[in-house]
Amino acid sequence: MKIDFRPFIKVESLSAKEFRQQKVSILDHTAVIFTSRHAIDHFFNLCTELRVTVPETMKYFCTSETIALYIQKYVQYRKRKVFFGATGKFADLVPSIVKHNTEKYLVPMSDVHNDEIKTLLDKNKIQHTEVVMYRTVSNDFTPEEEFDYDMLLFFSPAGINSLMKNFPEFDQKEIAIGCFGPATAKAVKDAGLRLDLEAPTVEAPSMTAALDMFIRERNKD
Repeated sequence: MKIDFRPFIKVESLSAKEFRQQKVSILDHTAVIFTSRHAIDHFFNLCTELRVTVPETMKYFCTSETIALYIQKYVQYRKRKVFFGATGKFADLVPSIVKHNTEKYLVPMSDVHNDEIKTLLDKNKIQHTEVVMYRTVSNDFTPEEEFDYDMLLFFSPAGINSLMKNFPEFDQKEIAIGCFGPATAKAVKDAGLRLDLEAPTVEAPSMTAALDMFIRERNKD
């Protein structure tokens, strides 16, 4: 079995000009909430482009320890300045944010996001500003690239959009399609495609486990 990790999408920064159009001042904030390493990269890259010097007093709140440790790429890691949740879910980070409810929070986001963070911060009366710093775009296929696969796996609705953009006449036939997450599953069905594998489930909490089960079932036939 051969697996190609060929993303249908890629993440790119907003330009300094695009960021300024949102009329958000980074230095008006005393804390930043990070939900991914992408958010960290694009935040600090934009700060450099905008010639904004992030003060040492800035606090960072991250949804997981892995994301928190990634901050070391840009600033010195200080435990009293960096906070993270135990499970990777934003809801588990909220208690730490509430303990520091006098901070003014900046929330770097992708152009594609849901309202979970805004809803929870508003509910707890946390002063915050959401700002788009990066976007998800189609990672287009070149005419020279082969597209000869037995199965395609998607992790976001944007991946499905990219598939249909690159191959508007896409005919699924015997190609199996798998996805991770309910939003991606909906995008597959909305595109009129057949969904052959869906994760997470109780039996398969990860895409790796779901794929293993799927292949075992196929090999029985």
